[in-house]
Amino acid sequence: MPNEFNYSKSKHETSVDQSDRHVPYNLRQSGPTKVELLISTRIRKSPYWHLSMKSGCWRAEVYNRIYHPRGYIKPKKGGAMAEYKSIKNDVTMWNVAVERQIRVKGPDAEKFVDYVITRDATKISPMRARYVILCNYKGGILNDPILLRISKDEFWFSLSDSDIGFYLQGVNSNRKYKVEIDEIDACPVQIQGPKSKALMKDLIGKQVDVDNMPFYGLAKAKIGGRDCVISQSGFSGEAGYEIYLKNATLYADDMWNAVLKAGKKYNLKVIAPAHHRRVQAGILSWGQDMDNEHNPFQCNLGYQVSLSGKGEWKKKGNYVGKAALEKMGAQLKAGKKPYKLQLVGFELGGKPITEYAPDFWLVSKASGGKPVGFLTSPWYHPEKEKNIAMGFVPYDGTLNKNGFPEGKIGTKFKVHLPAKYSNKAGKPVDAVVVNIPFTESHNANTREIIKD
Repeated sequence: MPNEFNYSKSKHETSVDQSDRHVPYNLRQSGPTKVELLISTRIRKSPYWHLSMKSGCWRAEVYNRIYHPRGYIKPKKGGAMAEYKSIKNDVTMWNVAVERQIRVKGPDAEKFVDYVITRDATKISPMRARYVILCNYKGGILNDPILLRISKDEFWFSLSDSDIGFYLQGVNSNRKYKVEIDEIDACPVQIQGPKSKALMKDLIGKQVDVDNMPFYGLAKAKIGGRDCVISQSGFSGEAGYEIYLKNATLYADDMWNAVLKAGKKYNLKVIAPAHHRRVQAGILSWGQDMDNEHNPFQCNLGYQVSLSGKGEWKKKGNYVGKAALEKMGAQLKAGKKPYKLQLVGFELGGKPITEYAPDFWLVSKASGGKPVGFLTSPWYHPEKEKNIAMGFVPYDGTLNKNGFPEGKIGTKFKVHLPAKYSNKAGKPVDAVVVNIPFTESHNANTREIIKD
């Protein structure tokens, strides 16, 4: 199998069984195609866009129809792995205004939110947040946001990369639920790294008891004189917080510059979202590790729709996708395979992968042959001194000790890396299925079940 992109020979790989999808993952190996990102008015610039440019942003992509900074340190100065050192050793700030905030507010807010998520919204207290998923009627994952409960009658969906705001408005088009559903001008930045608590104490310590703030706890505070909602959460696995600035279009500079000023003593760096660190923590990226044609069971989110019906789910009423997900759960319990591919973790050989993969690199059985799967999120793990990845391979029916589907730990595969990462050009590298996460999070377990 060729390891370098050839425009005249590239083809979509059809040996990977994606027959249960309407739109398959594009497995054509197109390589790092060189194009220039057009900046136009059709796609939104966030309130922090100019501040990211001032901080040295040199590349971007589009996320939630907003321009999204994805690199600050140039490759010749260490690139993404230099940014990794900052999040591991100091503290970092990320422009993640692309996490659009969809507010559901009104007397039926709890009932409506409970209907559109798989978890139990009634167990989320005011001024707390949770990681949740929204599914369609087939059980496909539409989005996996952080859900913030601001008050008894107000929730914010902090979105991943799919436009769930229009969907929520459509669900309530008959006005069955007495709520208003709108995007609001509240834009987050993330503060991530081992010095994040010290920085946040400097910023809000007189307003909030940062030491006793629980994971997924919320607080209201002023930063740079502007109103914010603070969440102890993040997309990295490191200790961290998110700052949701209200009226961000007006006050972006005030909050941002206040963080920069307070962060100087902690060697704060503005960096891109730390995907190398989120891969280690087993945090999924919607559109990359899953999409609307994946169900929760096949991408390690089965705990969001318990197979046992215990705990959080035993009193859970109707919600979108419930019938389809309960059917799949029953099939899995019976030893059946209701889908083709399962997301698994890999450790793999090859030279250090220290940059984003431009393609879904292909996976074959250990014995060789045509590809049967693909990687979604590969990266180099400096502490393990080896490459790690998440990816999809044929589901073999394995259930873990909690009864959720997973790949059989220790199963061996071959991965077809590009020549720049392969030990021998044209030769696939060895890979083995391992547990996810690859490194435990510094925060509390994000896969927790809300207790009765």
